[in-house]
Amino acid sequence: MVFDYDVIVVGGGHAGSEAATMAARLSARTLLLTSNLETIGQMSCNPAIGGIAKGTVVREVDALGGLMGRAADRATIQFRMLNRSKGPAVWAPRAQCDRTLYKRAVRQLLEGFPTLELTQGMVTNLLLDGSQVSGVETADGRRFRTRAVIITAGTFLRGRIHLGTDTQIPAGRAGDQPSVELAQVIAAIGLTVSRFKTGTPPRVDGRTVEWSKVSRQDGDEGEYRFSFHDRAERPRQVPCWIT
Repeated sequence: MVFDYDVIVVGGGHAGSEAATMAARLSARTLLLTSNLETIGQMSCNPAIGGIAKGTVVREVDALGGLMGRAADRATIQFRMLNRSKGPAVWAPRAQCDRTLYKRAVRQLLEGFPTLELTQGMVTNLLLDGSQVSGVETADGRRFRTRAVIITAGTFLRGRIHLGTDTQIPAGRAGDQPSVELAQVIAAIGLTVSRFKTGTPPRVDGRTVEWSKVSRQDGDEGEYRFSFHDRAERPRQVPCWIT
C-alpha cells in the first residue's frame, strides 16, 4: 500500500495544532485536516492562556517544542502572575489574549514546517485495513492514505450547544456543523464516544459597557513571556475590568 502521509491529524484546535507540530518536527509527512481553515487555532471558549496549574502546562508544552507558549506571546494583551500573595511555588502565569492574533500566530507557526500540509475538509469516515486504520475519507469523497491517524475533534463529535435551559442545537461550536458521521464510525469500531460539558463566556461589545461602573485591573509590569524559545514582540497591553 502506498501512503500519502505518515500522519494525518483530524482537527485544527489546540490539540490538533500541537499534534501536527510534533509530527512535523520529527520530519513525518503530516496532513492537518480541519473542517475550516479559517478557524485553525481558534480560542473557542476562553481567551486566556495559562492560569493556576494550566500556566505550568503551557510552559511544559513549550519545553517540548509546542506552539501554545509562542502563539500566546504573540497575542498577549495582558499578563498577570496570579497568587502573588502566596509563596512562589503556587504563582501562576496567565495571559489574556487577542483571539484573532492568537489564531493568526498558530497558523503562521504551522506554515513554517516544510513537511506539514493544511487542508480543509470534514472527515466522515476512517479507512480500515483489517483492524488497522489506514486513512480517512472526507464528506466530498476525497481519500487520504496514512500510517497513523490522530483524532483531535474537540467538541465536534456529536456536538451540541445549549442555549439557556430549553434550547439545544447540533453544532461543533457556534457557527460550525458537528462531526456526526465520524462519531458514528468511532462508535461502530467499538470505542466509546462521550460528551464533556464546556462553557463559553458571553462576548460583550465594549461600546455597550458603562466603564464607570466597573473596576480597572492592570496587568503586571515587566516583559513576561511563556516561551523560552523566542522573544516575540507583544501587542499593545490593555487593562481588564472587573464586575
